[in-house]
This record gives sequence, C-alpha cells and structure tokens, in this order.
Amino acid sequence: MCGRFALHHPTAEVAEQFGIEQLSIKLVPRYNIAPSQPVAAVRQRGARSLDACKWGLVPSWAKDPKIGNRMVNARGETIAEKPAYKSALKRRRCLIPASGFYEWRQEGEARVPTYIHALDESPLALAGLWEEWKTPEGESLHSCTILTTGANAFMAPIHTRMPVILPPPAWREWLDPDHQELEPLLALLQPLAGVHLAAHAVGRQVNAASFDDPSCILPV
Repeated sequence: MCGRFALHHPTAEVAEQFGIEQLSIKLVPRYNIAPSQPVAAVRQRGARSLDACKWGLVPSWAKDPKIGNRMVNARGETIAEKPAYKSALKRRRCLIPASGFYEWRQEGEARVPTYIHALDESPLALAGLWEEWKTPEGESLHSCTILTTGANAFMAPIHTRMPVILPPPAWREWLDPDHQELEPLLALLQPLAGVHLAAHAVGRQVNAASFDDPSCILPV
C-alpha cells in the first residue's frame, strides 16, 4: 500500500520534469502527506496541468464523500473489475508527484518507518486515478487514489506492496484521456525495477499524521 508520502521538490522542478503547461497550485515542501489531505496531481485535460486533489477517491455517484477515506489506494490488479474505478481508469488517469514514500517494516514486535525514494533524488511519478464529485450545492470536489502493485525484490523485505511508479516513457500514454484500451493501460501497472530506488529507516515522528517537518525523511 501507500499510506504516506512526501513532496518537497520545488514547483519549478516538478513542472519542468512533468512537462506542466498550466499551474493551478504552488507547491510548498511537505514531508508527511496523509490520506484526506490535498495532494498535487498531474492531469491531461487539453493542456497538461498540476492541480490539487483530495487524497481518497470519491466516485461521481457516491452519496457521501466520506467513502474516499476507504479509497486512498487501489490495487492495480483489480481496478478494471471494480465499479468505483472503471470509469476513471478509462478517462481520468493522473500522476501523483512524490519525492518519496513511507512504508513500515516489521522487525519483531516493532514496525520501523522506512523512507523510499529515487536513487537519483528526482521526483517519482505515482500512478493514480482522479474523479469529480458534486456537492448538493453544486460545488466540485476533485479527488484521487494511488495505484499499488506487488513489491519488487528491493521492496519485498520492507512491505509486500508498493505504489505503481511509472517511468517517463509511460507518462504520455497513461495521461492521455483518449487512450481507453484497458489491456495496454493495465500492462503499465508493474513494479518499478528496484535498481532505481533507495531506502533508509526514519524516526517514529512520521507515525503522527499531524507532524510535517523535514526531520521526517532524515535517516536514523
């Protein structure tokens, strides 16, 4: 799964790496992003944009937006079969930029928080889906979920699952809303090779979702 992540790269660097043409948000460094909070999402709606979406997908047909609390992650292996994700998989795919993400490694009775990031320290592109939900007053809520897959050999000692991290050659196909053939899209949802990743244990302060500080990513 992916329950916490960080995005501390500056707006200009993220915009350049992802080919952003329209900016609706300015990034501030965040080191402990948690579910239900706003996150940055790269979307292709004509121009490629960087927008804010609430983390936790709320389908357009949902009666209560609280359903998003249970839809923070979606298993890449089964999204094509789930009514909550089928429409978004065809038409509303996104990338979630991340400087790194956290998983908790089991060591005896203890769970050790671990920070995973790109070996070259560049932002990661987490595969996601987004939705638009209308409030009774007609206002729009844009939300998203992060897709997960089985762990690669690098991640397996840390956790059995990991977010789908898409390499740059896959971004155009994943973001293109006109590309709706499921088979090639699902084929993209593979574990990124571990050679591109690095990891280290971090302090337990990251366990508190309310704690957001650069010390979250420091090795211990």
